[in-house]
Amino acid sequence: MPHHDHDHECDHDHDHAEHEHSPLEELITVRDLIRYATSQFNRAGLFFGHGTTDAFDEAVYLVLHTLHLPIDRLDPFYDACIPVNERIEVLDIIHRRVEERIPAAYLTNEAWLGDFRFYVDERVIVPRSFCFELLQAGFEPWIQEPAEVSRVLDLCTGSGCLAILLAHHFPNAQVDAIDLSEDALDVARQNVADYGLEDVVRLIKSDVFDSLGDERYELILSNPPYVTEESMQVLPDEYLREPRLALAGGDDGMDIVRRIIAGARRHLTDDGILVVEVGHNRDLVEAAFPQLEFVWLSNASEAEKVFLLRADQLSEA
Repeated sequence: MPHHDHDHECDHDHDHAEHEHSPLEELITVRDLIRYATSQFNRAGLFFGHGTTDAFDEAVYLVLHTLHLPIDRLDPFYDACIPVNERIEVLDIIHRRVEERIPAAYLTNEAWLGDFRFYVDERVIVPRSFCFELLQAGFEPWIQEPAEVSRVLDLCTGSGCLAILLAHHFPNAQVDAIDLSEDALDVARQNVADYGLEDVVRLIKSDVFDSLGDERYELILSNPPYVTEESMQVLPDEYLREPRLALAGGDDGMDIVRRIIAGARRHLTDDGILVVEVGHNRDLVEAAFPQLEFVWLSNASEAEKVFLLRADQLSEA
């Protein structure tokens, strides 16, 4: 049977490999390649925070992606024998991940939030916002009817991922997405086009609210730069591959957050809300604005990294 011959070829390759001792000759199956990648990643002490959380998940993702296999279906392919030309591709990407410390998303030019796929490269940070899960749950009780929301702003849009998610969650809303980086807006433009949302998502170059005039929104959502200078000094190599502009938030991480809170009221409707992601900086945020009663939002996996303020809590700047 052909199937039996195929197994035999695999065995033959293994016999041959014992004399060669090169990874290319010895690593025959998807299982072999994933095992090898996992060991290499652990040995190199890589950092994972750009879509996967450990060496095994990253290995599975990179191997399956490079072989053009569905990244959520490992089992059917575990014991498939991989031809030499494809093995060369897989080993190359494994070695680049180790030697250059490049986040997997930049190697594959894609990042995922749930079922949503986005194009990414070094011009934008890799999408990983906690706002994604919060958005899936909606912002009740502050927003009761997503279909009735008409204007939404994504502040510091980067790759455009949150703007695209906002357009899906609020089906009748016009979404404005702003960023200071022309490079980031070029990437966002590509993603907006990929989802066919050019008429829904308007991309605007702006330094926080500066270019918005008198526009007002029912929801302003932001995942701004909020990494403190102290933390910037000790970031893993993988994060240093990302644009500093999209990460660094000044000494206390609050430079942009202060400007957002100061300017948000004049761009919110009277019953609008401001939702901002600040990572682990809750203490810094509350210390900077002792007079404000922040609502800290939690989701299944992360607690208290995103705050919410109502328009009536803020003053017109």
